[in-house]
Amino acid sequence: MRRPISVRVVGPLQWIVYPALLTVLATVVLATPLRLFGISLPEPVFALVLVYAWPMIRPAAIGPVALIILGLFLDIFWGGPIGLWPLSFLIAYGGMLVSRTFMSGHATVINFVLYVCCVVTVFFVAYVVTALRINNAPSVLALAGQMIPTLLLFPLADWFVQKFDDNDVRFL
Repeated sequence: MRRPISVRVVGPLQWIVYPALLTVLATVVLATPLRLFGISLPEPVFALVLVYAWPMIRPAAIGPVALIILGLFLDIFWGGPIGLWPLSFLIAYGGMLVSRTFMSGHATVINFVLYVCCVVTVFFVAYVVTALRINNAPSVLALAGQMIPTLLLFPLADWFVQKFDDNDVRFL
């Protein structure tokens, strides 16, 4: 006798809206001018967790739209040029969409390599656009100061993918 398989149906609130709002909240909290032992809080780009995870969970039109909105929020919040982060996110999202078949069902090490590629792509695009815009190379130390904490978010990204991996994500 076969056991019935239960699949949890998850709507866009659970896998798009709530994570996007938590990303905004985490960005604002870590941007507070608080210094611990003379060191300011790191400012990772939390939206990269979503750039990495959303193509794996379900490629849909709403993901890139949400990334554009998150990118515009980061541009305005961090005072950067409008369009820098949305462009970076969409290029990396496209790359993750293409490599989606490699992500599914593989070991965590392979998923980590794909996450690193995603992060490097976003920061490379942001670095090049910024360098072209200001006609000067931005600080590599500042880039590393934001890139390393973003890379350390991989366990969160992996957890997010695993959480929704076996669910039926739908648009209700």
